Amino acid sequence: MAEDTVHWADVVAKDVLKNRGNRHVIATGITPSGPIHIGNMREVVTADAVRLALKDHGADVRLHYIADSYDPLRKVYPFLSEDYASHVGKPISEIPDPDGCCANYAEHFLQPFLDAMEKLGIGTDVTRADQMYKRGDYADAILTALINEDKIAQRLAEVTGRTMPQNWSPFNPLCEQCGRITMTIVTGYHGKGVDYECQCGHQGTADISKGDGKLTWRVDWPARWKILGITVEPFGKDHAVAGGSYDTGIRIAKEVYDYDPPYPIPFEHIFLKGHGKMSSSAGVVISVQEMLDVLPPEVLRYLIIRAKPERHIDFDPGAPLLNLIDEYDRLNETDRSYELSTKVPFRHMQIAREVSTKVPFRHMVTIVQIARNFDRIVETLKRSGYEIDDVGAIKQRAKNAENWLNKFAPSVVKFKVRETLPNAAKELSPQQKRALNILADEIGREWTADALHAEIYQIAGNVGVDPKYVFEAAYIALLGTPSGPRAGWFLTSLSPNFIRKRFKEAST
Repeated sequence: MAEDTVHWADVVAKDVLKNRGNRHVIATGITPSGPIHIGNMREVVTADAVRLALKDHGADVRLHYIADSYDPLRKVYPFLSEDYASHVGKPISEIPDPDGCCANYAEHFLQPFLDAMEKLGIGTDVTRADQMYKRGDYADAILTALINEDKIAQRLAEVTGRTMPQNWSPFNPLCEQCGRITMTIVTGYHGKGVDYECQCGHQGTADISKGDGKLTWRVDWPARWKILGITVEPFGKDHAVAGGSYDTGIRIAKEVYDYDPPYPIPFEHIFLKGHGKMSSSAGVVISVQEMLDVLPPEVLRYLIIRAKPERHIDFDPGAPLLNLIDEYDRLNETDRSYELSTKVPFRHMQIAREVSTKVPFRHMVTIVQIARNFDRIVETLKRSGYEIDDVGAIKQRAKNAENWLNKFAPSVVKFKVRETLPNAAKELSPQQKRALNILADEIGREWTADALHAEIYQIAGNVGVDPKYVFEAAYIALLGTPSGPRAGWFLTSLSPNFIRKRFKEAST
């Protein structure tokens, strides 16, 4: 293995192969009831990392993404208009798209996620639950559940410790009059027909082979395992608690559907700093696309793959995001987390990797604030000693930096070079002015960022002042503030003639 310790994905892969054989179907999915965020992405990236690890260990494996598009709309979420109150309880595949751009509500939120998965290099079979029900894929499983209704109710009560309602059924018929699946009660069944009464007053018969209803979640999940042949599945820790839906799924899968439940991979949530767990319904989200506007896809994968699933991820898209990108840029290509983050068909990977390691993201954040158009960005990079052969890759990193500044950067990172000498420069001490005068004479030489940074310390020693006051003087002369971006990168990014003239002016 590439790392000194075995990566968590390889631990899972070896255990799966040891106990479950060599052919596997990994399942992942979510209900597209709202904006799908990077917290949701943990499930699918975790699944993909396991897929890659299993493949590396010789398994025959594929990844299956299931969109729970037949789940009901639970409530009017903060991002919806009050008009949607009339659709609460209806399957989200059967209600209108909020913006009128997609076939239905579910597709409106699903499509951006599918686009993001493609950008993340995740190749998966995609199945929509509403289509499965309408094709009759669930018909046998529904009939089996109805026949075993009492047994299922008993197992649910045993595992959860809750008393099941007297009129409980594993199947929720779709009312043909009001269109809801949350208000019906099963009164009997015969063949493919399920009789029901709805709270809206309607009585009817649902055809289980045509999608006229769906199984309740705790029965739907184990039924799906058998229908699709699922052998491995990651899922949120809330499903893995004692008495949770995985525990009930084990009993129902084995005792009702005669199927071994998939190998479980419980994972912790991603927490957004200052807001807690990401939640579409609560409006606490950063969408996957928002992050892909800022991060290369392989870095977003790395955010998730580097952490063991059982550990929560604290995510701060502000200044700490720079640390994540720096960490990725410094990785050795034999690092297993790096391998699993990049072992996908990114067409831009080789070029982007070369640019990212040569132009640190932090430096690009500085450069795009100095050079306000792309030609000047390229000119500044060249002056700073970077190769500029691949203009397209440089443009992408510059665009990522600009997007981060506009959406997530804290104010302390932002700055503006003053066109004229700031008034605050008049208050510089004699030692600070002398240091700027010496620094102005040195600027004409060819400096690397680190060497120029070190030279400032040398100048401070020569004039007998604490180095922090020399840095402060430089920032005041250029920005009008006592602090700013890392001085070496900052100064080598500016025109030497401009700096020399400004420092001479400030030193008089």
